[in-house]
Amino acid sequence: MLDTADTADTAHSAVTRSAGAPRPRRSAARRTALLMVGSATLLAVTAVIGIGLGSNPIHPATVVEAVFAYDPMNNAHLVVVLSRVPRILLGVVVGAALGLAGTLMQSVTRNPLADPGILGVNAGASLAVVIAIAFLGVQSVSGYIWFAFVGAGAAAALVYLLGSARGNAGTPVRIALAGTAVSIVIGALTQMVLLSNEPAFNAFRFWAIGSLQGRDFDVILTVLPFIAVGILASLALVAPLNAITLGDDVATGLGTNTTAARIGVAFAVVLLAGAATAAAGPIGFIGLGAAHIARFFTGNEHRRLIPASVLLGATLLVVADTLGRIAVAPAELQTGVAAALFGGPLFVALVRSRKVAAL
Repeated sequence: MLDTADTADTAHSAVTRSAGAPRPRRSAARRTALLMVGSATLLAVTAVIGIGLGSNPIHPATVVEAVFAYDPMNNAHLVVVLSRVPRILLGVVVGAALGLAGTLMQSVTRNPLADPGILGVNAGASLAVVIAIAFLGVQSVSGYIWFAFVGAGAAAALVYLLGSARGNAGTPVRIALAGTAVSIVIGALTQMVLLSNEPAFNAFRFWAIGSLQGRDFDVILTVLPFIAVGILASLALVAPLNAITLGDDVATGLGTNTTAARIGVAFAVVLLAGAATAAAGPIGFIGLGAAHIARFFTGNEHRRLIPASVLLGATLLVVADTLGRIAVAPAELQTGVAAALFGGPLFVALVRSRKVAAL
């Protein structure tokens, strides 16, 4: 395995040198460092501002004091620690999972439009959760998560099978079309169940819009182990993903088992997207946006790309959630709606860009 990884990295380095020598590579490393520092700074500032927002505004100084010198007798400290800090932490965890899931899907399919929402993973998880609510009476995230995993995995498998039907390789266009078709069908089935079951609709609608509101530390602790395993699995796939970036034929020639790599990526994506969707509902555009912005700074070297997409996904979701609350204060714009409003223009710009061809 080490030989395969070293060979893949050597080939990737050779391609980089032939394309423009070590200077662009050093430049990519500097851009990655700049992205990481900028994202971390923006995340920290937005978190402090976001914790202070709400029906009862809290001064940033009080927020910092509550975090580092918690006083259970102070009402403002109680609001910060028991309500708003869990919201920000869940945004970090869910955003990181979605950002990484989008990056993995784009890399393994070599499709610049791949994302858990576009390829039907979120729709599959949503249908499974609807079934759990409507017919099995499941009401908690700890119950949702298993159904979300099953639905996400089934949808991902169906999209890949349809996209690679008749023995053909799953090209980016075929997989994107298959994902769109599967999402439409699953969405119709979900609506059919909801419209025929009013109690299920009332329970589902608050989850389906995508929100970080009202989640506590128990929700974070429920999904965190699955997301951690997904991140670790993706780190173990760095060398195969670098090889696949060069093309399947080259990757196979270097000794990479592309089928095993894709199965490993599918496992990681199901864990990441399934857990994130179970915790916060289906939230779109974070995976797509984080993956593209991270790749612009880091290039296709996954040692840089994976950590950058994790941090950037967390930052984008927390920023979207905070901006959504600022935009309609003192009311609140749900996180899924805010992410769509800010991600929609990015998606349009991406579609119109001449640079969007293949990874």
